[in-house]
Amino acid sequence: MTDILPPPSDPNLQEIHDRSYVVRAYRMNDKTILLRGAVRDEKPAGLYVPNDPEPLPLHHMIVALEVTMPEMIIADARVEFEVYPHGGCPAITTHYEKLIGLSIARGFTHKVRELFGGPRGCTHTTALLQAMAPVAIQSVWSMRAVNVAEGSAQVEPEPTTREERLARMRFNLNTCHIWDENGEQARIVADGGDIGLPIWITDRYAKLGRDPIEWRKGMGGG
Repeated sequence: MTDILPPPSDPNLQEIHDRSYVVRAYRMNDKTILLRGAVRDEKPAGLYVPNDPEPLPLHHMIVALEVTMPEMIIADARVEFEVYPHGGCPAITTHYEKLIGLSIARGFTHKVRELFGGPRGCTHTTALLQAMAPVAIQSVWSMRAVNVAEGSAQVEPEPTTREERLARMRFNLNTCHIWDENGEQARIVADGGDIGLPIWITDRYAKLGRDPIEWRKGMGGG
């Protein structure tokens, strides 16, 4: 796999900071996922400490969230500080228990800023939370794929009305320009049309020499 962030084309540019976000989702059972996220800031070797051969970590925060499906409610929240600049920094970690009971879907970013923005939290942890929320949404179909494979997925009847179709794509609506509720893609789905399979599915199945319709059937799409 290629580097997710290739270096710039100008080889003379000097790197002066590296921030990395990593977020992974794990299936705990057929109704719960565990989201684990980390943010890390590093200075390149020798930049802050002359002749130091290793990068210098500045911040390293880890967040673990248990999220119920399909309600998308945070059932548990834990924050750990691995690397931090000041002795008092970890005192804020228990404040993030206020995440428990919140929906990680609609309105989450606004609520996170309200509860943990500025002096009410750790700026790095709060930024990480905002990066974690979309992963929970991305995991909805992943959970369905596993549940279908093991036979624990609830069989849902195909929506027959415009309102039912809009309700099914509620987690997508207004999340980006493609899913503008007044846009073409949302209109096609609401009217019962077919927007086709994701490009990454058709490309991968083509590479494997297989019919991508297999994927739709495997996801319970008929």
